[in-house]
Amino acid sequence: MLLVHKYGGTSVGSLERIENVASRVSKAREEGHDLVVVVSAMSGETNKLIEYAHHFTPNPAKQEMDMLLSSGERVTAALLSIALQAKGHDAVAMTGRQAGIVTDTSHTYARIETIDPTAMQNAIKQGKIVIVAGFQGVNKEGNVTTLGRGGSDLSAVAIAGALSADACEIYSDVDGIYTTDPRIEPKAKKLDIISYDEMLEMASLGAKVLQNRSVELAKKLNIKLYAKSSFSDNNGTLITKESANMEEVLVSGVVLDKNQARVTLRNVSDKPGIAAEIFTKLAKENINVDMIIQNVGIDGATHLGFTVAQNELERAKKVIESFDHDIKGMDFDENICKVSVVGVGMRSHAGVAAQAFSTLASSNINIEMIATSEIKVSMVINEKYGELATRMLHEAYGLDN
Repeated sequence: MLLVHKYGGTSVGSLERIENVASRVSKAREEGHDLVVVVSAMSGETNKLIEYAHHFTPNPAKQEMDMLLSSGERVTAALLSIALQAKGHDAVAMTGRQAGIVTDTSHTYARIETIDPTAMQNAIKQGKIVIVAGFQGVNKEGNVTTLGRGGSDLSAVAIAGALSADACEIYSDVDGIYTTDPRIEPKAKKLDIISYDEMLEMASLGAKVLQNRSVELAKKLNIKLYAKSSFSDNNGTLITKESANMEEVLVSGVVLDKNQARVTLRNVSDKPGIAAEIFTKLAKENINVDMIIQNVGIDGATHLGFTVAQNELERAKKVIESFDHDIKGMDFDENICKVSVVGVGMRSHAGVAAQAFSTLASSNINIEMIATSEIKVSMVINEKYGELATRMLHEAYGLDN
C-alpha cells in the first residue's frame, strides 16, 4: 500500500518526538508500505519566527513572511530524514517546491493549483521514504508561498490525491475525533467513523483536529482520511463518505469555538450593493466572515451584524472604518463564543434546533445569533456560558452514552 502520513507540530515538537515519529514510519515501512510523510514545523517554531519578524515591524511583507515561515517545516523534514537514515532506511527530504506543489500567488494563504508528483514517484520507485515539508509550495513566478494555519494537513491530502495513495493518516496529539472536546466534557466519546460533511462542519466550527480545507479536498478527491495519535496505537477515526447507518445518529458532536468576535454595524445605508461592498473588501483581506444577520431596513437605514475570528478583528475594524460615510455606528464584542451541534441525522429528523434552544433556555442562557444548515445548528452566546452550554447540549442529545 502507498500511505501518506502527516505529523503535526506537537508530534515533532522535540528531537525525542521526531525519533518517535521515525520509529512509527520505520514500522510502517517494515510492514511493506510505501510512504510519503508530510511534516509540520516543530511545536512553537512558527510562532517564534513570527515574533522574530515583528521585532522589526508590525506589518512585515507577506512574501518575506512566506520565505521565513516555510523554513520551520524544512527543518523538520530534514531532521526526520536524517533520523530514518540512521535507522537504516533510504529517505529523502523535499521542500514543497521539490515535491511539485504549485500554488496561486496569495502569499501567507495560498491555494494549491497543481501538483506534479514526478519527483516523489521517482523516489518511491527507488525504494525511498519521501519526507515532504508541509504548509508550503511555490507560485508560477517561482516565489515560495505558504498555505495558512494548518496548511500541512492540506499538503498531505493534496499529495495523497496526486499520488492516488491508499490512505492519508493525519497524526496529532489526540487519537481521533470526539463527540466534543474531552477537556470540557470528560464523558466525550471517540467516534470510529464520521462523514466528510460532518467533519467539515466540525472543523470549520472550531474543532482543531483537522483543518477544514483539507477535509473539503479529501471529500472532493474521495480520499480515505484517518485522524490518529502519534503517541498511541489506537485505530483513530475514519473520515469517509456518508452511509445510510450514519443518518441513524441524530447528532454526532458538539463544538465550542471561543475564538469569535461579533461586529455590529448600526444605521447602515440601506441601498443596493453596500453589504456586497463591505463583505467583498473583507474577503480581499482574507477575513473569514461567519454568521451574518441583517435587520429589515427602516427610514433608509438598517442594522448589520456578523462574526469573525478574534485574531482577525483588528483587520476587520480597519476595513469597516473605511465605510464611515455609510455606517453611523459600530460595536465590537469579543466576549462571545459559538456553540454548535452537528450531525447528518438532522436531515431526516425534526426538532433538533428546538431541542438546542430549549436546552439553553433551561439555564437562562441567552442566544444572541443563530445560523443553521442541513446538518448543523450554531448559536452565539456569552463566552462565560460556553463550556456549560457544551456540556448541557452533549447530555441533551445523548452523546454521554
